[in-house]
Order: sequence, then structure tokens, then C-alpha cells
Amino acid sequence: MEANRNTVKLYYNTEREKLRMPEYGRNILEMVEQLKDIEDRDKRSEQAKAVVKVMEILNPQVHQQENYEQKLWDHLYLMAGLDLDIDAPYPAPVVEDLQSRPQVIPLKNKPVKATHYGRNIESIIELIAGEPEGEVKTAMIRSLAIYMRQQYLIWNKDSVADQTIFNDIEKLSDYRIKVPEGISLSKIADSASFSRPGISINVGGAQQQNRGWNNKRRKNNRKK
Repeated sequence: MEANRNTVKLYYNTEREKLRMPEYGRNILEMVEQLKDIEDRDKRSEQAKAVVKVMEILNPQVHQQENYEQKLWDHLYLMAGLDLDIDAPYPAPVVEDLQSRPQVIPLKNKPVKATHYGRNIESIIELIAGEPEGEVKTAMIRSLAIYMRQQYLIWNKDSVADQTIFNDIEKLSDYRIKVPEGISLSKIADSASFSRPGISINVGGAQQQNRGWNNKRRKNNRKK
């Protein structure tokens, strides 16, 4: 704020220089800028240690990081624009290291082909595809189809034909699995209900139980 006899001028943050490290605030930035004005190197280095100590107090979560002391000194250099001549316990960061992009980590897993089935289903299909033909493999395919039908109905409440599930198995296996002819799935009961993960399937029962508990409390209070 700048003032004289007749006017008072207020400075807003939008008019000021953008903070390089906003988590420390503008007061710390001003301290760092004042370090540059100290001509004596020893005194400048001593004051820099004091500023780092204040930064540690204002940013305590830095303790959760490895080598947090070096992180604080790196932050000090960054706020100074890497233009700070001091005796520090750690060297100043290298500009090239700060500007370099992190190395891309290749994904081990391919994208999920059918999200309504999930990756685990694709892993099971991969295992079954490597099994030899026979009754065991046929039983595995049938069990898988029953489970896939349940997963399908979780996200799509409409009925689904058995052949649709069989086609999905063959397609997801890149047609390495051929569903045997004559295989059929057990009939789904009319009362069956498949809910999405995280959705309560007994909401009404819980509400009725809560009402019973509330009625019991009221009766006990009347007796008292």
C-alpha cells in the first residue's frame, strides 16, 4: 500500500508478480528478494538459512517427502529465480533438470475391451483359451458365461440372450475360444436382482429396522 497526504493506493495480487511458489506466500518471496540485496556473502548465507527455517514452519507437509531439507533449499533457489549466491548445504538445481519431462512409464496392461465385464474377465478368458479342448474346458466356458451374464445385467437391466454372451466370449478371446454347440445357461429366476458395486440392496430392510428401534426407544422413554 502506498500513501500520501491525499490518496491511498492499494495493490492487489492481480497487479503483482505471479508467485513462483504460492504455497509459501508473498511474504517469503519478499524475504528471498531481500537476500539478494545483502552484500556480505556470509551474512547473506546466514539469512538464507533463517528463511529456509521459516519456509519449513509454513510448509510442514514437506516433512513427508524424502530429502525434505534439500527440497526446501531447492524451493528457495526457485523463488530466487536460481539467482542466489550463497553458501548452502545443497547445490542449486540445474535448469535442464527442471525443464525436462518425466520419463513415460509404459503400461503393462492393454486397454479393457469391454468395460462392463472388466479386466478380470479378460484375464480369465486368456487362461481358458490356453486350455486343451474337452469337458473341463467346456465346464469352464459355461461357468464363465454365467458370470458374464450376471455382470452384463448389472449395467443393463434388460434381458440378454445366451448367444450374445457366447459371442462376447469368442470376440474377447480373439476367436481362440469356440463355444461348444449345445451348451446352455441356467435360467435366471424372475426375482433375481443384480446391483452395481456400492449400491445397497437392502435399503428398505434397513429403514424398517431403524423404525423398529425408534419405536422401542419411545416406549422405553414412556415407561420412565
